[in-house]
Amino acid sequence: MKTILMFLLLQLSLFADKNLKFMPSIECKECHTQIYNEFYGSMHAKSTPSKDPIHKAIWDIHPKNKKFNQYTCGKCHTPTADNLDDMLKKGKKAMPDINNKTHQEAISCAYCHRIEEVKEHKDSNINIINETPKNYYGNLNNHLESPYHKIIKQKNEHMKNGNICMGCHSHKTNKHSLVLCTTESKNDMDDEANCISCHMPKVKGSISNINDTKTHSFHGFPGTHFHSDMLTQYVDISILKNKNDFIIYIDNKTSHALLLHPLRVGILKISVKRANQIIKLKNEMFVRVLGKNGKSTMPWLANSVVKDTMIKANEKREVKRDFILQKGDRVDVVLGWFLVNPKALKKLGLEKTKEAKEFHIFKKQSFKF
Repeated sequence: MKTILMFLLLQLSLFADKNLKFMPSIECKECHTQIYNEFYGSMHAKSTPSKDPIHKAIWDIHPKNKKFNQYTCGKCHTPTADNLDDMLKKGKKAMPDINNKTHQEAISCAYCHRIEEVKEHKDSNINIINETPKNYYGNLNNHLESPYHKIIKQKNEHMKNGNICMGCHSHKTNKHSLVLCTTESKNDMDDEANCISCHMPKVKGSISNINDTKTHSFHGFPGTHFHSDMLTQYVDISILKNKNDFIIYIDNKTSHALLLHPLRVGILKISVKRANQIIKLKNEMFVRVLGKNGKSTMPWLANSVVKDTMIKANEKREVKRDFILQKGDRVDVVLGWFLVNPKALKKLGLEKTKEAKEFHIFKKQSFKF
């Protein structure tokens, strides 16, 4: 019995959220100037309610805000918070504070580089953090001594294969055990193509000012908000002309759905240029709608997926249009998305928020016949 109790206590200590101290990201700037500037413009640096208007709009009406004053989103959105324990413990009250510097650090440099392991959990995965301040993981073979930090020289496969991202980006369920959004339960891609290689590709520029290298891993984290052009190589668009119609193929070569968050709406715009005329054909929409009793709802109320037309991992989607193409015609296609479903803008109070209501173009392509 004593052995079982000790084992349970050990497990609880592993999964417990601890108020660890993290160095502010600004301290990385002196040596890692280019990387810091990339990071500072990323959604990792803008994940808090005060910096992300879409996240704030959802948080403003969330029941954990309205009823319980408990910022459970802090697990991934403000993981360096000095009161993270209170944010996550039932019965405690802890809200995001714009005046608290540890909250505004968002997903900091120090936080990600101190993740030593990711524990799988049915609701959402958990990051296990190295408890020694300034002990960071990296991928350099030859590490320099630094007065600012100590790079842990042991191999961290999680950094290399992309599983380091799976603590926050794997999956999230609500109280009804419905998976709200998911990448994968783990990163199934190989070392040549994974979260890191796709979303942190090698770009020109030294990794630091004291260790000169030709390239470094991009820390702007390409995604739906910024730098999405860096991801276009993973989605191919082609066309097949038939006698009475034509088919557009969208080949998603990634290991996850083309869009992950349930608020997103993908759009394929199709038009035909014939002589001096532009003929607009019906748009194709890609959505994943969560709801209850067959009607769409906010994620925390949903107990089912009402509709799912999102392009899945490794899927080659066919989009057919009953339109007879003639010689000289040019088919123009534009693939992009709305960060917020236009139908939800009013409910979330985002009608005047540019990033929420604008159409983000991902890829354009033309086909001449």
